[in-house]
Amino acid sequence: MTGGDAGRGISRRLFLGGTMLAGIGLGVGIPFVQGSAGSSSTGSLLRSRLPLPEPFTLPFRVPPVLRPRRSDEHADFYDIDQTVADAAIIPGVRTPIWGYQGMFPGPTIESRRGRAAMVTHTNRLPVPTVVHLHGGRTPHDSDGYPTDFVYPVDRSFMDEHAGAGGMHGSVMMGDTSDGERVYSYPLEQRAAMLWYHDHRMDFTGPAVWRGLAGMHIVRDETEDALGLPSGERELPLMITDRSFAADGSLLYPNVDPTLLVKPGVTDAFIAGVLGDVMLVNGTPWPQARVARASYRLRVLNACNARRLDLRLEARPAPQLVQIGTDGGLLASPIAHDHFELAPAQRLDALVDFSGYPPGTTVTLLNDFGDGNMSQIMRFMVEDREAEPYAIPDTLSTVEPLLARDAVARRTFRFRSGDVDHRKGWLIDGRPFRPNDIAAAVELGTVEVWRLVADFHHPVHIHLNPFQVLSRGIGGPGPFDAGWKDTIDLRPSEEAEIAIRFDGYRGKYVFHCHNLEHEDMAMMANFTTR
Repeated sequence: MTGGDAGRGISRRLFLGGTMLAGIGLGVGIPFVQGSAGSSSTGSLLRSRLPLPEPFTLPFRVPPVLRPRRSDEHADFYDIDQTVADAAIIPGVRTPIWGYQGMFPGPTIESRRGRAAMVTHTNRLPVPTVVHLHGGRTPHDSDGYPTDFVYPVDRSFMDEHAGAGGMHGSVMMGDTSDGERVYSYPLEQRAAMLWYHDHRMDFTGPAVWRGLAGMHIVRDETEDALGLPSGERELPLMITDRSFAADGSLLYPNVDPTLLVKPGVTDAFIAGVLGDVMLVNGTPWPQARVARASYRLRVLNACNARRLDLRLEARPAPQLVQIGTDGGLLASPIAHDHFELAPAQRLDALVDFSGYPPGTTVTLLNDFGDGNMSQIMRFMVEDREAEPYAIPDTLSTVEPLLARDAVARRTFRFRSGDVDHRKGWLIDGRPFRPNDIAAAVELGTVEVWRLVADFHHPVHIHLNPFQVLSRGIGGPGPFDAGWKDTIDLRPSEEAEIAIRFDGYRGKYVFHCHNLEHEDMAMMANFTTR
């Protein structure tokens, strides 16, 4: 703790009267899961304790689109209840979840660029929550700062388990609210696939694992003009891995099952939690029926820690023609035989099924997985036809950010280390504390940030997207094109990114999106002014 922190009496570990990383001892090694391509993810496999379904026996489904409660000239108004519910995920058992509108994934919100979405979240769960619109260019008071808690409508469970020394007297509370909160999203940004998820300090991993995640799609006139495949030929794919207990409940190695007092996971999982069931939109290994036509696949890696290497298997194998990424459309399409996707990253791609005879199966594979985790879902080509889509050479205008335009250069190191005498994850040797500011940036300026990793760290920066300038001594990698909000750092790698800071003044965070790393202190603040 620095002298400034000591003077304020603030320690991140004073949260809810518990000690972060309780149960995690010194000297615990950092495990990897070995995939067919080598060390593919930083984390440990958590095995389910019930029989798993056969892949490709359940139908693919698309989450429902949430309709606004009302609309006016400038905005659409939505209501979302965060509730405990039972879901049918594994056949034959019911799975308790925490869900937006009681479902997993939560309902999809569709918006137009520049038209505000005002979303009222009501917390009917037994714990505080925070909602972050990932990829949103959002005012700080609606960005989902980790201590801006929405307390439950019913606090009786909290009162019973947290006790007098816990949440009510914490010195680290932010802009809290009771029962509900209105999140204001101006959406003055490019069309893109965003997603919303819980972002409470120390407990993001288990909350998202239990179901608090949904998609938010922004559209605009630039995208409309391209005439991209739409309707039933636009498929959003939220990919998650999960593990299940014998009774069908979700299995997660949290130290404190109440998620109120002691943050952290058990020793074996400090590097990250990897499940053994692959879910797409909440369904294990589904099969989608498709026409002989071009489809738009909007893929989100919403896993806690698992990295994906996507590839389509058929004869001949179709390509993934990338048209967009985290921050929307690319300047021009890029064809890939495979595509690596770290947690929180998105891929917008076109796939042409028109050349396959009816009855052909095309499997979406994960070459970073073993056994059933090497498969994600299957497409069954039916005897229906539509005109294949002619992909234009130009998709959008992407203004390049240049290193020479930067007014500042900063270096941030993402490494494992001790957090209050326990194993954790640090940025520049420091754990996250709400009152520490790692960078103060000027709105309207460009900065270059050098990011250095020890293990896999998908680094996410709030407020503004960025462009990847380099990896090591080379240029951007093959999956780095366009505007990004999350970069996949590999072990012992360094990368440089350029960010133009604009939009809103306030305090924001950047962090590793391996959610177990984030919960175990790998997060830092920056301010815009």
